[in-house]
Amino acid sequence: MANTQDYTKMMQDMMGAFPVDPKAFQDSFKTQAALGEKMSRMVLEAAEKSAEISNKWTKETLAQMGEASKARNEPTEYSKAMTDFASASAETAAENIANFAEIAKRVQMDSVELMLATGKDLSQDATAAMKKATTEVTTAAKKATAQAK
Repeated sequence: MANTQDYTKMMQDMMGAFPVDPKAFQDSFKTQAALGEKMSRMVLEAAEKSAEISNKWTKETLAQMGEASKARNEPTEYSKAMTDFASASAETAAENIANFAEIAKRVQMDSVELMLATGKDLSQDATAAMKKATTEVTTAAKKATAQAK
């Protein structure tokens, strides 16, 4: 009968010939976890600031509506109250939209800085891992060549 090939042994031998540095994977994971933490912190901070702006805007609008809804003696006073309300609402909207834009701009700048720093870290980790792997593979190849002679 034909003998079956032991693929498990063959795979173990093959993987042993190309050693993998688990520290490189661990370092990469730590870098990714740190990136996730920094991104989360940045997003939560932006969300908190946005919520504060929305809350302030709502309070201002409600106060303006309270003023606009007061009873007036003359019909022309209602027109003036509505004009004042519209003017104040437009001014408040412009101010708050500018505040939202500042938050978005800050998040964008922080994201770019964070990605550049992370890319640099990952590049350094990858370079170190490749140098180590190259050295190990070269050593393994030399041993295999020496054993073959």
